[in-house]
Amino acid sequence: MFATLSDRLTSTFKNLRSKGRLSEADIDATVREIRRALLDADVAVGVVRAFTGRVRERALSVEVSGALNPAQQVVKIVNDELVGVLGGEQRPLRFAKNPPTVILLAGLQGAGKTTLAGKLAHHLRGQGHTPMLVAADLQRPNAVTQLQVVGERAGVPVHAPHPGAQEGYELSSPAGDPVAVAREGVALARSRQHDVVIVDTAGRLGVDADMMQQAADIRDAVQPDEILFVIDAMIGQDAVTTAQSFADGVGFTGVVLSKLDGDARGGAALSVASVTGRPILFASTGEKLTDFEVFHPDRMASRILDMGDVLSLIEQAEKAFDAEQADAMAGKLASGEDFTLEDFLVQMQGLRQMGSMKKMLGMLPGMGQMRDAIENFDEREVDRIEAIVRSMTPAERRAPKIINGSRRARIARGSGTTTTDVNQLLERFAGAQKMMKQMARGGGMPVPGMGNLPGMGGKKARGRTAPPAKKGKAKSGNPAKRAQQEREAAARAAGLAPKGPAGSAFGLGQQAPAEPDPASLQLPPGLDKLLGR
Repeated sequence: MFATLSDRLTSTFKNLRSKGRLSEADIDATVREIRRALLDADVAVGVVRAFTGRVRERALSVEVSGALNPAQQVVKIVNDELVGVLGGEQRPLRFAKNPPTVILLAGLQGAGKTTLAGKLAHHLRGQGHTPMLVAADLQRPNAVTQLQVVGERAGVPVHAPHPGAQEGYELSSPAGDPVAVAREGVALARSRQHDVVIVDTAGRLGVDADMMQQAADIRDAVQPDEILFVIDAMIGQDAVTTAQSFADGVGFTGVVLSKLDGDARGGAALSVASVTGRPILFASTGEKLTDFEVFHPDRMASRILDMGDVLSLIEQAEKAFDAEQADAMAGKLASGEDFTLEDFLVQMQGLRQMGSMKKMLGMLPGMGQMRDAIENFDEREVDRIEAIVRSMTPAERRAPKIINGSRRARIARGSGTTTTDVNQLLERFAGAQKMMKQMARGGGMPVPGMGNLPGMGGKKARGRTAPPAKKGKAKSGNPAKRAQQEREAAARAAGLAPKGPAGSAFGLGQQAPAEPDPASLQLPPGLDKLLGR
């Protein structure tokens, strides 16, 4: 979403790197470009004015003038101020001392409250909580049905005593009272010992008095511990106005950004935390239940400045990969065993569990320069690679060198690909296998039981390490001579070549061969007379 803003800021900082000292004119030009980039990204005018003022003030101070690299110092200042605009430090959810913890979702219709309720429940369930959803949105058609479907996918129970706005039911009836539904849902969760209750409320296409009153009535009935304002990150400048209206009418304790995977400028969503003074707690980044993450202001600022988000990438990897499998793989490589296609398949399955490859690549530093290549990346390539590997026999996965032409054709037919695809995969795998060997030989792979690295205060490593690479004799460029060298090397490896002391190539240090017995020689007729026999 913030690709345009990221590109503008990155190009602005590139102009500073070639200067060893920054003048006031250079700083003014940089601040002017930052102001334009933020305004083009739909950031609120008041937020932009305050942001650029703080950046200029700090950039003209001793903090930059006395730095060894002024350009990097300006980038650090922009990063710090951007973190402040996004809310500063990350704030976790506040849980009640006496369960259940009641979380009330509020926002406009279409912001994604119902889907986000399922994502939040799935997220909390993964942390060991026992959440329950309450369908208090009886205004929008099929809202209750949607919440039931989302709850089933998340593996969370849903309290829905009324079907909502559907044919045959009157909203004015007691059974259709959203306040009563919310109150009953909290009581039911308490009786069933659910520690978290997520109440989904109704929204409108615009802010009105009836909507605010209903949300306020539900708030007073359930006394929520957290009121989360769900805002569509793609609605533009109206985001700030809507957030302020909800803050005044209902009040909320935190913000959730939805649809961050869109292609809108989205800068207005960045202004919400600064304008309302409420922190951004979560962000929805896709349609799947797993496309939900805790909002870290420092990490989001790092992404916008194209410095990557390695910490989030590591957290996703820790969730997807098994620690025992990783230790077994490290030990296998350190002991000198080959990295096989079976191991490669396990790694591919772990990558699939981490989510979209595009998102993972986008978290790496400096990947903004390769945004077009990342966008054009075909996610189905991972499926094709897995199909090719699964079409191989166990013996072929363990020893890819036995895959000849006929085997490649069979693998291609079994995986629905071409022989060229199989060849390309085997070539890339051979390169990866070589890299793994080099990393293991150089000590770059962690080995269980090796302790700390040398020089870090740990004990000496006890694990097995790969022997150092031996420098062999350079091969000749002459084909005949090179073939002779290869034959001699093979003979030495098989133990067939004589091993003499140094200088044996010149006949030194070797036992002279015994002279042959003339009587044992078979000579032609008449030649023995010439030899005096």
